[in-house]
Amino acid sequence: MNNDIITGNSSFIEMFEKSGALLKGHFELSSGKHSGRYLQCALVLQYPEYARSMCKELASKFSDIEVDVVLGPALGGVVVSYETANAIGVRSIFCERKAGRMLLRRGFNISKGERVLIVEDVVTTGGSIIEAADLVRKEGGVICGYGMIVDRTGGSVELEPRKESLLRADFLTYNPDSCPLCEKRFVVDKPGSRR
Repeated sequence: MNNDIITGNSSFIEMFEKSGALLKGHFELSSGKHSGRYLQCALVLQYPEYARSMCKELASKFSDIEVDVVLGPALGGVVVSYETANAIGVRSIFCERKAGRMLLRRGFNISKGERVLIVEDVVTTGGSIIEAADLVRKEGGVICGYGMIVDRTGGSVELEPRKESLLRADFLTYNPDSCPLCEKRFVVDKPGSRR
């Protein structure tokens, strides 16, 4: 776990630390892998001044393109979508999983040709953000970019036409059958929203 690294704007890293959002322990990630570190974005996003500051910076990374709507997968992307859309000056919507499928509900829609920026709090395997992208395409929208507070992909997830993040977290992860934390019999915490 000595190789766990977070890079990016030091003031944003400090926000994670001050809010207790950078956790140490034994965690089962949404991907099923295990890690000794976890970023609980909900803990940092509970503070409106932190959420506003981070999402304003995220929005600025897309200031050179036209965005009609910002979409975030529930649950992690809801606040990020709202604050990013607020900074851009467009509407915010979210999609949510029902019976295993990502759907637009609650009267939300995407019009044919609308330019959609998809945002998320943390992206590790890209599962939710890729499902959201499939939904946007099915609805006839055009994806103009992907934004995330924390990129935990380690470069393993390619998102086109572009991907922007505020922080990069490179934490060691383990398959459950070869996890040194499991070998030490540390209790596993499952903080992710998908499990």
